[in-house]
Amino acid sequence: MKKSLLLLLCVLFVISLGACKRKKYTEVVEVPLPSVEEKLTIGSPDDAKAESGAFELVELPFAFDALAPNIDAQTMEIHYSRQYLTFTNNLNKALKETDSENTPLKDIIKKLDLSNTNLRNNLGGYYNHSLYFEILTPKGSGAPADTLASAINRDFGSFDDFKTQFKDAANKQFGSGWAWLVVDNSGKLQITNTQNQDNPLMPRSEISGTPILGIDLWEHAYYLNYPNNRKKYIENFFKLINWKKVEENFESALEK
Repeated sequence: MKKSLLLLLCVLFVISLGACKRKKYTEVVEVPLPSVEEKLTIGSPDDAKAESGAFELVELPFAFDALAPNIDAQTMEIHYSRQYLTFTNNLNKALKETDSENTPLKDIIKKLDLSNTNLRNNLGGYYNHSLYFEILTPKGSGAPADTLASAINRDFGSFDDFKTQFKDAANKQFGSGWAWLVVDNSGKLQITNTQNQDNPLMPRSEISGTPILGIDLWEHAYYLNYPNNRKKYIENFFKLINWKKVEENFESALEK
């Protein structure tokens, strides 16, 4: 009798223990979700101010969201207010109290010591981004006109042929860098690429010339909007080009 009672108590204990374990491991604890979705606050281009120095940010005459959906507001704010601003401030610091502090920007670039990595990166970063932001517009004109249109037809065959060649050069750029439309020393238009923040004004460029149009191919310029799809970014870039400004750049390059 005692053995039977002891056996029964053991069985009940095992059953009770199992129930406790099941309760321990199957109990669901509800985790409350955020009641309000956090919204990204986009500032204004006017909020970005360079520190005191020889060079300032070029003015962005439209809001950060004005280029959407081709370039989203967050990308524009990060690109302009952080990336470009950092290059500007770093360049001013690098030139402060040097013989080049009051030298025209293009002259500094043309005489650059390429072994000076800090100056090379920030000088190119400032110049390249200044040109890039100047030729963007929410109302892309679609195609160049007047003397620039004639020069493109002369040197590339047609505007469509130019676009094909420019897009091809941009798509073939390996890693970070830029694709450019430049005016070479003979006044001819050419397409070229540079790595990192280099540009065709720098010594020992594969094709030397004055850039009049450039596309930023670093991931910070497009990745939020076009993850793993740089080709689409390059395609949509042509919807945002201010060809009037590019023509002004062309005329200025021919004068020198």
